[in-house]
Amino acid sequence: MTGHGEVIETSAPIGDAVKTTTCYMCACRCGIKVHLKDGRVRYIEGNPDHPVNRGVLCGKGSAGIMTQYAPSRLRAPLKRVGPRGSGEFAEISWAEAMEIATGWLRNVRATDPRKLAFFTGRDQSQSLTGFWAAQFGTPNFAAHGGFCSVNMAAAGLYTIGGSFWEFGEPDWEHAKYFMMFGVAEDHDSNPIKIGLGKLKARGAKFVSVNPVRTGYSAIADEWVGIRPGTDGLFVMALIHELLRTDRVDLDFLVRYTNAHWLVVKNPGGADDGLFARDADGKPLAWDRARGAMDAATPAMQPAIVGEQTLPDGRVAVPVFQLMAERYLSPDYAPDKVAATCGVSAERIRRLAAEIADIAFNHTITIDQPWTDSLGRRHETMVGRPVSFHAMRGISAHSNGFHTCRALHLLQMILGAIDVPGSWRYKSPFPRPIPPGPGPAGKGAKPNTPLAGNILSFPHGPDDLLVNDDGSPIRIDKAFSWDAPLALHGMMHMVIGNAGKADPYEIDTLFMFMANMAWNSAMNPGEVIRILTETREDGEYRIPHVIYSDAYFSETVPYADLILPDTTYLERWDAISLLDRPIGSAHGPGDAIRQPVIQPDRDVRGFQEVLIELGARLGLPAFVKEDGSPKFKDYPDYIMNHQRMPGVGPLAGFRGEDGTKKGVGEPNPNQLQKYIENGCFWRHHLPPEQLYFKHANKAYLEDSKAMGLIGKSDQIVLQIYSEPLQKFRLAAQGHGAKQPPDEATRARIATYCDPLPLWYAPLEQQLHDTSGFPLSAITQRPMDHYHSWGSQNAWLRQIRGANKLYMHRMTAHRLGLHDGDWVWVESRNGRVKGQLALMDGVNPDTVWTWNAIGKRAGAWNLSPDSPEATRGFLLNHVISEWLPAQEAAYRFANADPVTGQAAWYDLRVRVTPCAPEEIPVTDPHPTALERPPGMKPAPDLVREPGK
Repeated sequence: MTGHGEVIETSAPIGDAVKTTTCYMCACRCGIKVHLKDGRVRYIEGNPDHPVNRGVLCGKGSAGIMTQYAPSRLRAPLKRVGPRGSGEFAEISWAEAMEIATGWLRNVRATDPRKLAFFTGRDQSQSLTGFWAAQFGTPNFAAHGGFCSVNMAAAGLYTIGGSFWEFGEPDWEHAKYFMMFGVAEDHDSNPIKIGLGKLKARGAKFVSVNPVRTGYSAIADEWVGIRPGTDGLFVMALIHELLRTDRVDLDFLVRYTNAHWLVVKNPGGADDGLFARDADGKPLAWDRARGAMDAATPAMQPAIVGEQTLPDGRVAVPVFQLMAERYLSPDYAPDKVAATCGVSAERIRRLAAEIADIAFNHTITIDQPWTDSLGRRHETMVGRPVSFHAMRGISAHSNGFHTCRALHLLQMILGAIDVPGSWRYKSPFPRPIPPGPGPAGKGAKPNTPLAGNILSFPHGPDDLLVNDDGSPIRIDKAFSWDAPLALHGMMHMVIGNAGKADPYEIDTLFMFMANMAWNSAMNPGEVIRILTETREDGEYRIPHVIYSDAYFSETVPYADLILPDTTYLERWDAISLLDRPIGSAHGPGDAIRQPVIQPDRDVRGFQEVLIELGARLGLPAFVKEDGSPKFKDYPDYIMNHQRMPGVGPLAGFRGEDGTKKGVGEPNPNQLQKYIENGCFWRHHLPPEQLYFKHANKAYLEDSKAMGLIGKSDQIVLQIYSEPLQKFRLAAQGHGAKQPPDEATRARIATYCDPLPLWYAPLEQQLHDTSGFPLSAITQRPMDHYHSWGSQNAWLRQIRGANKLYMHRMTAHRLGLHDGDWVWVESRNGRVKGQLALMDGVNPDTVWTWNAIGKRAGAWNLSPDSPEATRGFLLNHVISEWLPAQEAAYRFANADPVTGQAAWYDLRVRVTPCAPEEIPVTDPHPTALERPPGMKPAPDLVREPGK
């Protein structure tokens, strides 16, 4: 074969060595085999022994070789020597870089640790980075989830003790009806593709609910092209139909949920809406023969409707009645919601009937005895073979929290949670509801660690991170009245708040893999303005910015100190049960990455840097009593750090002889054991533990013994959420902690509803959308993960530019044609791109691929690259803030319960460009200057030396 004037040998041996590790080209965490020759990567394939992908590897995973040898890799530490954004840097030694970083951080820790804002992107090292931040003493830590998936996580963890996303999976082997909502194509893709193949082979029906028909939706048996932001209303209409037709699994609800728990009715009282409890705090239910009693009594016959008078004279009603009253309302009837959702009433009724038919007329029975938490023996495992899965498409809205909760409610009334044929928990889930104590962050003091986890789980107003006057403690305002359940923090608000010194100024912004000057910002122009803004004294508004990344992203030029990271093939990683493990419904598991090659640049793994900084700063967990470093490197930390006795980053091969699992003494040979096992560990659940994990006695007891959960009590699924009602009571004037003003009181009282509700997205409520008739959303393609494909020569050839996709009939109505250059305008600005027409999109929606458009120069892209000239970024027309309101206080453009960034609430109008306007994307900022030592990207990218 010939190409570029050269002869290519097509049958040459692959290499001279093979090493296993874990892929990092997306979040699947697949096992891979890396073929090497003379110490260089020659080929990457799937590991057939790995439990996640079983040898399957997608195009992204195979293209990891081009990520390893990307010409945009940073080569050495950099110190800014010119203005921010100029790209003027000097290469420095690691010794100087660490001294600079230590000096800035030491000063902050000794004076006011809150003035460090430490925020990380999708790094899968949150168990280390969060622990480090707590040791430093700053409450201002968070990661990627706040602008990606916290609605999904919070709704699931407060409702069923687990969630969709990567923490649960359909029962691919047994499901007969599968409904998918808004799943990103690049995310968890190998397991989903394997699973969909199984479903299709068995003839199960696959229904996709998504405004756009691409990827997974393209192979669905039925596509429901819903309007963005209305999924919750659609789900509640399905619930309405199931309740109306009495297609409800009452046995499941009474055994495994709080449907029969009694809720106090005392309007205006401090206990209104709380659960009635006995003297020991146990929730009460109403037994039809014996009256009020412990709701967990095995042999009781609970009433699920009817007003009851408690022994103390209070009136209470069961949760089921409250639920039925809400969703049987005409407001949720298919005829009422159809126009809003863009789905006909007839179709909604048909889908509800199909779901009910499969759930109740086609049950699955597995001949496997098991015993539940209350000691009841079951001779078989009976399941409803209807499964649901959902991701960011329903999460990234300001009503997404309640939409996600509504979907879990639909599962519950069908009896379709962790039963044969349904959606299943991935170990180490389920967790207690809520899973743990409230977040740490109160009383931050100089040179003092915080006690507890920074990102944790409020049970009510007392757990909020607010001052006595109600103002937020955190710079991003997570865990405040703005967003009480902001479990992942609000990274998208940090720079905006810091720019306004709201609630206070920060000194140092420390970021890892967080491209906040481009695709990780809701509005990159505003972020860049703040990062380059100076005070009256000439100093930058944010005095110090430290950034770590492996590649030259758009954010690098706006930092003062660059700490270059390794690639995923050059470092150790712990894919931990404390963070984002590789567990499945068949048992817990975790994994590592090992360096399969050595860096050819002066770079260090970020985890190594963080551990050294911890020792330099004297953080207690990182130094010995004499002040010397406690860990010599990151592998030493992985093997020897213990979060609690016997529990460390890795659960496998624990104990001195490596025979313990979950809990055990540190093992000095632990990492070698992982390497010998293909860089993963997996525990296989026995058959009696595979289902009903929320109430399976053997599973819960073994999980406690392995350190996965703190107690083995049944995890009661929560239709009605008492923590949310506690926030609502505070808004009504009860309790020691209350919202600070009337606007916030009204907001909390409305949105902290203990039952799922639907409301129009906040941005659309607060400004006139008549001039912006189209919803605009992004999707992530299978061939790119987030923005990571832009430095990869192979993946760029698949998708180097993006277009704005519009329904053909909509384009015809607007006088637009395929290939036209158009302006996409919102209340916040406008962006120029090229139009493409299609049929598989909701007619009231336009969409584009996420993060394909790049700034010239970044990622070592040339000024004429398609990403920079024809690619565009929809973020330019999104705002971090809701439209102007009567109150002076600025609320984030986010879910009011969790702080989830409302990326998909955007409304736009699309108009043709004038004939004289240049067909190049706009905004089109000047090309970034390459940092020192980075050569221009060659025309032909290949491994070094060839």
